[in-house]
Amino acid sequence: MRIPALVVAVLALLLLPLGGAATGADGKPEVKLSKSQAGTGGSITVTGSGWRPDTLLMMLICGRSSPDRGVLGGTNSCANADGRAVTTDEKGAFSKKLPVVEPPQPCPCVVHVATVTGQKADADAAFLVAGHEVEPLPKEDTSGRLSVLTDTRLDGSNGVLTWFGAPPSRDFVFTVGNVGSSAVKDPVFQVGTSHGVFAPQWEEQQWRGTIEPGKKAQIELPVELSAGAHGDYTVSVKYGGKVLAEQPWGVGRPWGVTLFWILLFVVVPAAVFRIGMAVVDRVRPQGRSRPAGRWGSRPRSGGGHAGPRRSLRLPEVTVRMPKLSLSSTASSPHADADSDTRTNPTLPWFTPDTDPGAEAGQLSTPQENSPSTPTRKGNS
Repeated sequence: MRIPALVVAVLALLLLPLGGAATGADGKPEVKLSKSQAGTGGSITVTGSGWRPDTLLMMLICGRSSPDRGVLGGTNSCANADGRAVTTDEKGAFSKKLPVVEPPQPCPCVVHVATVTGQKADADAAFLVAGHEVEPLPKEDTSGRLSVLTDTRLDGSNGVLTWFGAPPSRDFVFTVGNVGSSAVKDPVFQVGTSHGVFAPQWEEQQWRGTIEPGKKAQIELPVELSAGAHGDYTVSVKYGGKVLAEQPWGVGRPWGVTLFWILLFVVVPAAVFRIGMAVVDRVRPQGRSRPAGRWGSRPRSGGGHAGPRRSLRLPEVTVRMPKLSLSSTASSPHADADSDTRTNPTLPWFTPDTDPGAEAGQLSTPQENSPSTPTRKGNS
């Protein structure tokens, strides 16, 4: 029963070197070309091994480059519009055709293959574009060399204006050491920012100072994105044609701009509607009235057209009370009947028998006090 276990262990030891043969001698990914040179309009087959499984890669033809020094001008020296994307298989290998085009920079040229997402990895293979101009590469200064000693970071935070679309900015901080034999004075760095699969845009920035051999210095370089930028960015720093450090930068969405557009599409139409209604109310004639209809309807004041209002008109009823004439006579029963000094107060709210201004028994009707009517005394 121990023999099968021993056989499995031996097979595992035999297969282990075969798995490691996919990478290069130094453990880095490899790229091979079907042709070392070709003219524009043709194509070459690019094969690779030693890459991470199921990884998206980008293949480009770049000028002013070499496998030893890399792409000196960055991806701005490459034919980005004619690049091709490829995905590695389960073993980290791939094979795909790449059209041959002239890069924006003169040769020496390379076929540059780099990862799009995840951990950064790249590889270059020398290639010559037939008929394209060739210029020697600039000399490399080996007297003073800088290398990053500590981890990099981005210092700074977003302000209120950034929330409304202002350009976000940070300070790229890193520490470098001079590993060369001479001092480095006022080094010029290249700072680039890339978003997604797009090539970084490089900008030269000079740091003021001198780094002696064997010494180190902390470098701070300002980095600023465009207005309204958001998403995942990568900040890179190059010196002497080599990338010294890279730092990811996640930029939040400027929600203030989104809120502004929402308010713009909600408030402005409402304000226009209110202004239009106010103009209509002022233009509409106010003094002109509409004649009453069948039901006595009239237009409402200050409002729009309304339906007819039905009103019931009751006939006017006039109640007339009879006028009562009260005459006050003298205290003597033999007063002159022809006297013109008589007062006839009219008190409609009192009955003839309850006049508060006359004595009892002195009230009489107008017919009794009339001079033409004789007074009847006693029983006949």
